[in-house]
Amino acid sequence: MSGGRPRRVVVTGVGAHTASGPSTPALWRDLLAGRPAAAPIAAFDARRLPARVACEVGDFEKPACLAAKQAARADRASLLAVAAAAQAVADAGGLHAAPERRGVVTGTANGGALTREHGLLDGGPSPGYVPAYMPNAGAALISMCLDITGPSLCVSTACTSGGHAVGEGAQLIRYGAADVVLAGGHEACVTPTILLAFAKAGSLAPGLDRAAETSRPFDVDRRGFVLAEGAAFLVLEEYEAARARGARMYAELAGYGRTSDAHHLTAPPPDGAGAAACMRAALADAEVASGEVVHVNAHATSTPAGDVAESRAIAEVFGEFGVPVTATKSVTGHTIGASGAVEAVVSALSVHHSLAHPTANLRRRDPLCPVDVVTGKPRELPPGGAVLSNSFGFGGHNASLVLRGVRP
Repeated sequence: MSGGRPRRVVVTGVGAHTASGPSTPALWRDLLAGRPAAAPIAAFDARRLPARVACEVGDFEKPACLAAKQAARADRASLLAVAAAAQAVADAGGLHAAPERRGVVTGTANGGALTREHGLLDGGPSPGYVPAYMPNAGAALISMCLDITGPSLCVSTACTSGGHAVGEGAQLIRYGAADVVLAGGHEACVTPTILLAFAKAGSLAPGLDRAAETSRPFDVDRRGFVLAEGAAFLVLEEYEAARARGARMYAELAGYGRTSDAHHLTAPPPDGAGAAACMRAALADAEVASGEVVHVNAHATSTPAGDVAESRAIAEVFGEFGVPVTATKSVTGHTIGASGAVEAVVSALSVHHSLAHPTANLRRRDPLCPVDVVTGKPRELPPGGAVLSNSFGFGGHNASLVLRGVRP
């Protein structure tokens, strides 16, 4: 801290590995084109399951920084985490801080879901079962690969995990615990058990004959989310250090809000009160007025109750149809604990390119969702304007991030 004020935090690198492809440019291209990644499940026979569509990541190379034995013992979710984190570091041109001044914060809801599933079904757990499924395995492997000896943390707050990880990573820099932090989320939970559980809970869309149209946020005919896997990370850096080295800065992470609904284990309050309070907290933290926000990247899972509650919260804070809104999950599906990190990367790109990507599959907006949804083609945004990214999760966990153009 300088003069008692929190230090500024900027985004100098981004990495994403999703069903849209193994890179951030691939994800951005699909988003701008409104090209959904949902497809019939390929990893296993899902014909007897009530949901047969997902957003799966294709085959990918194991991260080069992991030894062969480490990679063989790691869960798919952790491998995705390391791959996306390494991509973000390469994009940033390295981690420009001493190892003890580097940090990592990961978010995941399920940890090693595939390890748990196979360990219980394939003759019992192996000796490496616990290290592979533990939620903090991704953070541990990233710290080993990238020589991070400062704070190494894992957040698990259901679908808010990635958003919380990015926000808490920024806090480490703001208050002097680290100078550069890798923050993001990872998830690989497309398994028969988890699909069946979400379907029985009424959260999953059953899948349409045209699989790509299954995820339909804000649409009157939406029936639930599409389960997805993926990982995304941001390199967060202290502003003065980034400026001194001439780093490219995608955006400043200016504000972070987190609240709890204290309402229900799986359902949001219908009026979206907790979400509205979270957005206001993020705006206050960033010292940004609601009228300065040029775009909202919504949590927008495509569930009937969730989209309505969030829409009401957005309308409460910004006015009905008061700000352009988009839903990244219409393309990527719902990456659960990684979703907030994926959307933080997308929000940073929206600031950097002054563009909001369109929401895919929206044919008829639900009249109960009084928001200005971007559809059809990307919408130009005022350069440098503030973008707000929302994440909400089971348990009533809420996180909002404010990103904006970097000002001197």
